[in-house]
Amino acid sequence: MAKARTQFICQNCGTIHNRWAGKCESCGAWNTIVEEDPMGGIGSGPGKVPKKGRPVALTPLSGEIEEAPRIETGISELDRATGGGFVRGSAVLVGGDPGIGKSTLLMQAAAALSRRGHKIVYVSGEEAVAQVRLRAQRLNAADTDVMLAAETNVEDILATLAEGKRPDLVIIDSIQTLWSELAESAPGTVTQVRTGVQAMIRFAKQTGAAMVLVGHVTKDGQIAGPRVVEHMVDAVLYFEGDRGHHYRILRTVKNRFGPTDEIGVFEMSDIGLREVANPSELFLGERNAKSPGAAVFAGMEGTRPILVEVQALVAPTSLGTPRRAVVGWDSARLSMILAVLEAHCGVRLGGHDVYLNIAGGYRISEPAADLAVASALVSSLAGLALPVDCVYFGEVSLSGAVRPVGHTAQRLKEAEKLGFSTALLPSGSAELPKGNGGRWNEIGSLPDMVALVAGSKGALRQAEDED
Repeated sequence: MAKARTQFICQNCGTIHNRWAGKCESCGAWNTIVEEDPMGGIGSGPGKVPKKGRPVALTPLSGEIEEAPRIETGISELDRATGGGFVRGSAVLVGGDPGIGKSTLLMQAAAALSRRGHKIVYVSGEEAVAQVRLRAQRLNAADTDVMLAAETNVEDILATLAEGKRPDLVIIDSIQTLWSELAESAPGTVTQVRTGVQAMIRFAKQTGAAMVLVGHVTKDGQIAGPRVVEHMVDAVLYFEGDRGHHYRILRTVKNRFGPTDEIGVFEMSDIGLREVANPSELFLGERNAKSPGAAVFAGMEGTRPILVEVQALVAPTSLGTPRRAVVGWDSARLSMILAVLEAHCGVRLGGHDVYLNIAGGYRISEPAADLAVASALVSSLAGLALPVDCVYFGEVSLSGAVRPVGHTAQRLKEAEKLGFSTALLPSGSAELPKGNGGRWNEIGSLPDMVALVAGSKGALRQAEDED
């Protein structure tokens, strides 16, 4: 009789090892390798004999294109992030920090769809039915026909869903609690998560029901479990936000049926999440127009323009190594902007502490914010407030040139709608609006920006001497 073969699988990255080790050589994590039985799970089992395959029908590439059938929730911010609503037969993975509002958002979406006549099934693996009902009462969703279940066994969940009328939307909260009898490992392990997710996706594809899976995140902000789960689903949404702020952002990082860079903005309240139709007003609500070191950046999130305030503080330091603190932006990019200012503009910041903050807890990943950050730094160093009605956007290169960015017309249109009449933007920008009375200051290099902000290089040197 052949000896039973065992495998050692890393619970962080899913790498299979031949023997146990304290550290995974693939991802570098410690104490994450667990012994699991390979005979249970996907594509394995005793006595498995490969059978002869059957031919499948081939179709030409040319032909009629059918739009994906969608289920609109009526929550415009959620529909925007998903590309127009949940696609029938698709699987969506929603991740976020604990307590950020994932269950609240999905309960509100389930209630909204139920009011529209759709059959919704909410399966909770972490809370009892009574706890889910309490949340529904707080969200004014208890009067809907959403069906609840508190179950973690995959086979029992599938048997329940197969009874009666096919559901339009199924919510599984969360995938880390699922366990299947086909796998002998503990719930939450790589084998169990992979088995449960594949079973749910198979049910969605066969029945045409939309499947929403909730996933926990790690300390690094990534969805916990094997990375293969994100490749198996059709869409991945991250629900982000800071508990110190009242807004939340639903960000799309993968979508097979829509754009991958859209966001939905919500505001947390005592009765649930409220949609924010104009996020720019939210991020500019507490702006101090007379303070130096503040610049308004006209950014883009997918197809949505967003105006956010960039705050900078440059102060003399008594330390040998100046501080560089960044909140909401890339610290490596800040170092690049400081080096370009010093090398090409003569702005000496080596003896100053530099603090950079994006107002409202918002996070910017767009390189078009380079010009707004540089303007805020120079404004803080010179002690001169920037114009109240001006926005800034443009990418700064290592040579000191300011490069054009996309969606110029949309950025300027959003700025004009909020009362900003001027803009500092790269020269050669396409799609500039005409005939709207706006004054666009086009610059080609970073020294031109320094001359505009500080008035002259002499004024900037004088401010440095006073510091």
